[in-house]
Amino acid sequence: MARTPSTMLELGTKAPDFTLPDTVSGKNISLQDFADAKGLLVIFLSCHCPFVKHVRAEYAKLSKDYIPQGLAIVAISPNDVENYPDDAPDKLKEMAEQEGFNFPVCYDETQEVAKAYRAACTPDYYLFDGDLKLVYRGQLDDSRPSLDDVPVNGVDMRNAIEALLSGKEVDQNQKPSLGCNIKWKKGNEPDYFG
Repeated sequence: MARTPSTMLELGTKAPDFTLPDTVSGKNISLQDFADAKGLLVIFLSCHCPFVKHVRAEYAKLSKDYIPQGLAIVAISPNDVENYPDDAPDKLKEMAEQEGFNFPVCYDETQEVAKAYRAACTPDYYLFDGDLKLVYRGQLDDSRPSLDDVPVNGVDMRNAIEALLSGKEVDQNQKPSLGCNIKWKKGNEPDYFG
């Protein structure tokens, strides 16, 4: 299983704008839809990646725990569906329904949104504050598909979200997320890939 780390976008970076189709509702979702949230968690994911499969049930738990407290969540899949049909929009919708996601799961067909966020892997996480400035871009927790003795509990992300929602400073000592590399379309690879 190849492991690609997050690029660790600089803290304080303003969330790049986007407008993408939500595979669940069929509506377009844009950054402005989250303007009133206390924070925004952007998750880059895919259906077929073992790292995402390993933790995706935790996304539903995070949403149930923190959306009522003012956090917004949006998931984005940027993978090349021509070569990875398991990541097609209908499969994303199916995954969202199976897992009980109560947040948009968008498809980034051009991969330009992933590039704007400097996303490198699935899963890759970006937590922004109420001013849409980046406060966390680390791992969900220490669990990995190959580590049976490490539970999926989202502790790193939960600590960051709880600090943000309670007005405390988020710990800047952050471990990069690790996962499958984003499946870039041939000729569309960003300068930071590879």
